[in-house]
Amino acid sequence: MTATPAQRPSAAAVNKAINSLKEYFGSRLSTAEAVRHQYAHTLTWLPTQPADAVVFAETTDEVAKVVSACAEHRVPVIAFGTGTSLEGHVNAPLGGVTICLRDMKRIVSLHAEDLDATVEAGVTRTELNAHLRDTGLFFPIDPGADASLGGMAATRASGTNAVRYGTMKDNVLALTVVLANGEVIHTGTRARKSSAGYDLTRLLVGSEGTLGIITELTVRLAGIPEAISGGICPFASVASACEAVMMTIQMGIPIARIELLDEVQVRACNNYSKLGLPETPTLFVEFHGSTAGVAEQAEAFGAIAGEFGGGPFRWTTHPEERGALWQARHDAFWAAQSLRPGARAFSTDVCVPISRLAECVAETKADIEASGVIATVVGHVGDGNFHTLPLVDMDDPGDIARVEAFIGRLTERALAMGGTCSGEHGVGQGKMAYLPKEHDAGALDAMRAIKRALDPHNIMNPGKLVAI
Repeated sequence: MTATPAQRPSAAAVNKAINSLKEYFGSRLSTAEAVRHQYAHTLTWLPTQPADAVVFAETTDEVAKVVSACAEHRVPVIAFGTGTSLEGHVNAPLGGVTICLRDMKRIVSLHAEDLDATVEAGVTRTELNAHLRDTGLFFPIDPGADASLGGMAATRASGTNAVRYGTMKDNVLALTVVLANGEVIHTGTRARKSSAGYDLTRLLVGSEGTLGIITELTVRLAGIPEAISGGICPFASVASACEAVMMTIQMGIPIARIELLDEVQVRACNNYSKLGLPETPTLFVEFHGSTAGVAEQAEAFGAIAGEFGGGPFRWTTHPEERGALWQARHDAFWAAQSLRPGARAFSTDVCVPISRLAECVAETKADIEASGVIATVVGHVGDGNFHTLPLVDMDDPGDIARVEAFIGRLTERALAMGGTCSGEHGVGQGKMAYLPKEHDAGALDAMRAIKRALDPHNIMNPGKLVAI
């Protein structure tokens, strides 16, 4: 079946869909300009492209009702969680209806003995962990923002804990999804493994709302470790820090978090979070396990860091001290933005095989300096993923051109090293141009075939991920 070309539906079709929904949703449907812009807001320099209406759904059945009405009139549908995605995922380039899932907050079930929980899509990671506080369990995936779990699944999100606990694709067991025709399907089970049929759960995790809208998900949980130690270790260069990371991983040290901040990002965090650290490339690390185990792991890491000129390595088991460090790491975006008041931060990421990490980061740092771009480097370097945060004067065309060219070179560099254009941000609108460079024509055709099969009228978040 051939998908409908990406084109804006007629005003008459949009009005018919909206009017049919008003009868049911009443005040929970808004066409106010301010509301429409709020729910298409992007955190980067991509222009805001609002939908024609925003609907605030509270149940899976209500999401299905909205999608069915839009399908009848072939009107686009865009899902909105918390709006923290970074590549224009929540924009509506062809108009349509945005479905906000913020009110879908139920913790449906908790099976502590099986280490899993089922939640609605609007539950955020901090809300789930607050619910789990007295169980001895936690949900380990922690992107910088307090994102909704539905959105995290849709973008295949990651975070600082990924080196030990994996990403969303490793931690979602089952989904409830509304397809493009309004049908509700369930994928996966609570079993930890299965050989029964196509893995639809993995297909939909990372599909960015282009194949269906995730309304409920069952996620893996982890036990809170007996002991946690964390610390910081400065290095003379980003290359030596990355070499220490590579050796740590190769030696099999079960590190939970290992994050790189370059000297510019450290300066930003000092200013924003009042850390008082030496302004030099620094690794933030954390170990989970028994009291004796985390001490042994910290000692082993300190020895490796010393081999690459790192140190002194200072570590602690005090929750307050560790919490301050990791809060500063999660605030890196806002800290970086404070380096250039009035400019906008454009967060972009790439991921390379860990053996190429030191080379890629060092070349990127040299590129930043040579091009005159103001940018920080920060990353989840334990799995080869790092971010740059260029600061852009949106009123200066020359500045915009410099940053665009830099991001292009960064992406080409990562691809040439066997990496990917995005380790965790997803594709959205911002990275679509790079997919043909990462995937061959046959792979892209297969993606389009899946899109056509599940969304023949191209209404599910059109203009994102794969061009039809």
